[in-house]
Amino acid sequence: MTTAAVTAAIAVPASAADHRPHRERVEISSVQYDSPGWDNRSNRSLNAEWVEITNNSRHGVNLDGWTLSDEDGRTYTFDHYRLAGRASVRVHTGIGLDNRRDVYQNRRKYVWDNRSDTATLRNDHGRFVVDVSWGRHGLHGHHQR
Repeated sequence: MTTAAVTAAIAVPASAADHRPHRERVEISSVQYDSPGWDNRSNRSLNAEWVEITNNSRHGVNLDGWTLSDEDGRTYTFDHYRLAGRASVRVHTGIGLDNRRDVYQNRRKYVWDNRSDTATLRNDHGRFVVDVSWGRHGLHGHHQR
């Protein structure tokens, strides 16, 4: 089993429909899709698989209702979470207690495929914000236009 940590920084421009400029600063800043060590489904191993979301603006962003999903449709929905300005939050796969820096999907199986997958972030209206993909063609991301 190889350990892979992938980092992608993607600036997200404001859409014509969303006039809140602080939303353009939310990105998927890092992905740990291959949990270090053996994939044994222990909670420790599950929580070593995560996606990091960063707010680069000075203003907080209400992520309540935003979703993070994989290519197979497994989806995590943020519930009553506000990402402070110039802060990051890691969305872990396993079970844990949410806090300012870490939230948990409370799953007992891995979400992110080690060979290839896409992490997609959508806002509370279901609009695409950003995605990051990995696999055969390396790492690449797309952002809202």
